[in-house]
Amino acid sequence: MSWKSWKTAYKAYLKLERGLSPNSVSAYLSDLDKLIQYLDFSQRHRSPKEVKRDDLDGFLTWINEIGIGAKSQARIVSGIKSFFLYLQIEGERKDDPCEHISTPNLGQYLPEVLSPEELVKIIESIDLSEPQGQRNRAIIETLYGCGLRVSELTGLKISNIFFEESFLRVEGKGSKERIVPVNAEALKHMKIYMDEYRSHQNIDKHEEDTLFLSRKNRQISRNMVFYIVKNLAAKAGIRKSISPHTFRHTFATHLVENGADLRAVQEMLGHESITTTEIYTHLTNEYLRDNIMRFHPRNKGKNS
Repeated sequence: MSWKSWKTAYKAYLKLERGLSPNSVSAYLSDLDKLIQYLDFSQRHRSPKEVKRDDLDGFLTWINEIGIGAKSQARIVSGIKSFFLYLQIEGERKDDPCEHISTPNLGQYLPEVLSPEELVKIIESIDLSEPQGQRNRAIIETLYGCGLRVSELTGLKISNIFFEESFLRVEGKGSKERIVPVNAEALKHMKIYMDEYRSHQNIDKHEEDTLFLSRKNRQISRNMVFYIVKNLAAKAGIRKSISPHTFRHTFATHLVENGADLRAVQEMLGHESITTTEIYTHLTNEYLRDNIMRFHPRNKGKNS
């Protein structure tokens, strides 16, 4: 049987034998889909009967590295365990590859992730009447809209923003460049900032191509971005430990939880690890753009 056939049978089991609600059934199948995606592009060509413990270890490492929060990881582990328990019940497996896999300790440190409601609160706390208000709005929208590292944000060049094509060219770690799709909301606020605030600054010729500038007309510093983010979170009444990197993890988590392909998210983050680097496949710019345009929460409704 193919994975598709096993999914169909598992769906029937969840609905008929366990009596789960449609939403619960959908959640369990979504968890299984993530495992199937991972096995596919990691070239681990395993049937459900052949999946091993090390396959699951690699999968769990991956969803942690991609920025999925502890609660979501725990739910995914629960969903995967349910599927392999089903195989045992059906007599298709005698062993359980999940036997020694535990759910993440929700008390251990994992990067904070903002809910959509918390994100809105932060954005609404920005005072657009202040001289730096539009800049700060553009910073938050860009951090969340593109999943950039703070160093990538501060070094972002205007010449690397392609407004018509909805892409940024970003220089990441090790001076490696990547193409990152950017949603309509982030692009809109970049334009507002450039037209209504930045265009009136007395910019040094060495900073003419730098997007985000300080009050002194120089490239904004990492420390200033940290200050802006923490100050806005405090204004919004959010007590989580927030940093610019929080928006990167939130970007990845929201995309994955809304159904985006894990390969596309990994590529957009520019993230490399021992467990995933060798299994990357080349993804076209159109494919990456399609994923962010379809699944990023702040782009929904823009093109409908």
